[in-house]
Amino acid sequence: MCVSEKPVIVWFRQDLRLSDNPALAAAVATGAPVIPLFVLDEETPGQWAHGGASRWWLHESLAALQHSLQQQDASLVLRHGNAAGIIRTFAAETEARAVFWNRCYEPYAIQRDKALKSAFKDDGIEVESFNAGLLFEPWEVKTKSGTPPKVYSSYWRAMRLLGDPAPEGPAPDQILPVKVLPPSERLEDWKLQPRNPDWASGFSACWHPGEDGAQAQLDWFLENALEDYRNGRDFPAQPLVSRLSPHLHFGEIGPRQIWHRTVAHCIQSGDEPFSGSAEHFLKELTWREFSTAQLFHNPDLPHACLRPEYEHFPWDRAEKPLHAWQRGMTGIPIVDAGMRELWQTGYMHNRVRMICASFLVKHLMVDWRAGEAWFWDTLVDADLANNAASWQWVAGSGADAAPYFRIFNPVLQGEKFDKAGEYTRRWVPELSNVPNRYLHKPWDAPGNPAPDYPPPIVDLAFGRVRALAAFKSLGDEAQANAAKCA
Repeated sequence: MCVSEKPVIVWFRQDLRLSDNPALAAAVATGAPVIPLFVLDEETPGQWAHGGASRWWLHESLAALQHSLQQQDASLVLRHGNAAGIIRTFAAETEARAVFWNRCYEPYAIQRDKALKSAFKDDGIEVESFNAGLLFEPWEVKTKSGTPPKVYSSYWRAMRLLGDPAPEGPAPDQILPVKVLPPSERLEDWKLQPRNPDWASGFSACWHPGEDGAQAQLDWFLENALEDYRNGRDFPAQPLVSRLSPHLHFGEIGPRQIWHRTVAHCIQSGDEPFSGSAEHFLKELTWREFSTAQLFHNPDLPHACLRPEYEHFPWDRAEKPLHAWQRGMTGIPIVDAGMRELWQTGYMHNRVRMICASFLVKHLMVDWRAGEAWFWDTLVDADLANNAASWQWVAGSGADAAPYFRIFNPVLQGEKFDKAGEYTRRWVPELSNVPNRYLHKPWDAPGNPAPDYPPPIVDLAFGRVRALAAFKSLGDEAQANAAKCA
């Protein structure tokens, strides 16, 4: 193999797209043959392996990426095992001149990638990483004192001072393939999708993984939901959220693409992008960035309270309350609706996520890490930074967290955000005969109109008082820290 024919490996990870993919663009720009590679790594120490719902999505997303590459006369090579070992062996096997990838920000990935860069340089192989997954790198967003922002409002202000994100890049016109493709494993042999039973049978009706699906979803959102997003996003029965989160996690679309498309849509429509619903949406996109920055600066975020005094919280270790919550059988309608939506679709509306999480942590006093683990396994958009930061926010132990005395009342939340019961009745059909007046508190309804629905697993008033007492037991320091976020 002559020098000019030596290929460049593009290691796909959480960037399963062709457009706005800087690692792929850089590889194509070399003029060398390109070998796209994906490694299913379930062996690297310290990582959170894909949960069940994520594995379903990954299969569909990789199939879509394979199809997109084939249209460019390229092929995706699949390997399974320890990524660090496999990619070094693969580089030697193909006599690669360079290995390019887009950065990941999970602690194990950072450690692995640093070691790989050093090893490749020692091997005389060019190696470079790029930013495909964030508007700005975590180390770029700083306060005036040069420190990472600890609350979201400061993060947003600091990020906006950096100006607009870099422009998105197009998909390559052509990817030069290698003359002889290295052997690849078969996607079907990875058995990422469930069988016997196929608990993900309802996913396909809800989702269209892949780059084309992501672009179509963004198009739909901008045309049909953006205008009402600010006021409507809290109502789970209304289709006014973007549902882009799984596409973002797997990198089928990038945040720069969403940012610039949103701004361009507003300008074309004669609207101001940094006010009203559009700004609210861009701020929600930036919450994802803030969560990633939290994980980057606090690698223990997924398993250790950011505020160490919360490690002394007197959690209830009983398994029965957790299992009832997981199955959507708590006897609290809006909570059960959310948990059943999650199981059947791999997704839960964000407002309902907060209600369900608050109920688990505060009314049931179950450790937030148990909820984090369940969401990790059942969400198609499971993301380590978002999941950990959000659970710690609810628990009061994280950055910019909800204060300890903020305990969502699920009855009031249901009555406010699902007054007519369209969402709740869809997922909890046992309540179909309960009048609206009693829908979110069926235990008060005369005549027992929902005989097949369980009674509440906890008295809500008792649960609130118990949680407040437990939080107060942590002492003045915890209460003072939490009150700063009120």
